[in-house]
Amino acid sequence: MLIAIIQLSGGFILLVWGADRLVAGASALARNLGVSPLIIGLTIVAFGTSAPELVVSGVAASRGNPALAVGNAIGSNIANIGLILGLTAVVYPLRVESETLKREYPVLMLIMIGSFIMAADQIYDRNEGWLLLTGLVALIIWMVRFGMRRSPDDPLAEEFAAEIPKDMPTGYAILWLAVGLVVLPVSSKFLVEGAIYIARSLEVSEAVIGLTIVAFGTSLPELAAALTSALRREDDLAIGNVIGSNMFNILGVLGVASVITPVRVEFLMLKQDFPVMFLFTVLLFFMAYGIQGPGRISRKSGILLLSLFFSYQILVWITAARVVPATPG
Repeated sequence: MLIAIIQLSGGFILLVWGADRLVAGASALARNLGVSPLIIGLTIVAFGTSAPELVVSGVAASRGNPALAVGNAIGSNIANIGLILGLTAVVYPLRVESETLKREYPVLMLIMIGSFIMAADQIYDRNEGWLLLTGLVALIIWMVRFGMRRSPDDPLAEEFAAEIPKDMPTGYAILWLAVGLVVLPVSSKFLVEGAIYIARSLEVSEAVIGLTIVAFGTSLPELAAALTSALRREDDLAIGNVIGSNMFNILGVLGVASVITPVRVEFLMLKQDFPVMFLFTVLLFFMAYGIQGPGRISRKSGILLLSLFFSYQILVWITAARVVPATPG
């Protein structure tokens, strides 16, 4: 067990560092090539923080552990709103001003509904995986076209511009991009091996570990980005990274895992974890979508999100103790 814990911890540390280098290198390279900060932020930065979920789920699926992949995707979406935005709002109440973000909420909800319909038969097959990846490509194209039409004075554009490295030479940007691309799969392999061993040692399903421990670890880049943005008073950026990451988790993470191998979805996940993901997303809508002006996620709202998140974590482990996991293989 000790070796597995070391593998898991070391994998998380390398994963977070590798994702940071990947995003820094890719965004600096794009900026040096003349891409606007808003487009970089809406695509590379927002989706780049989901790189850990993508690589971990891909590695898990390729090793024959798809339950860990789907648990990671759904658990990360719940953690992104409940833990990350909840904790960020407690540190600094968030004000939502950008129309860019308000346009993304309905898109996120449609993506979630579509993914739930696909999972209704308790499996994401390869055709559905390709459909999800096609949706991801369409989403990126939509974001780029939308970003090109936005005013340079958009609050979100100004916040992205402040985050993207300005003085990184193209050579260094390519180097860090390459380092991130190498470190992410290597660290993910260690993390997945440790997670699988822990799941079997605790006699719980791999989906449970994906929904809790792995989801928390792979969400660390989003947590760091959100807290940093909040401390810099970049409200829209903190929320925008979470919204973009959640869309990427469903379309990209589940899509890649399903294309590698059909992903079975436990009935308990349909009954418990998908509804919780919808609940957190609906709460975010009501908190952040202002009716007569800017929306606001207050400290009280942050405390509510955190309380619900930790209650959900307890629920996962309580229900796991009542379910006998399937024998691996």
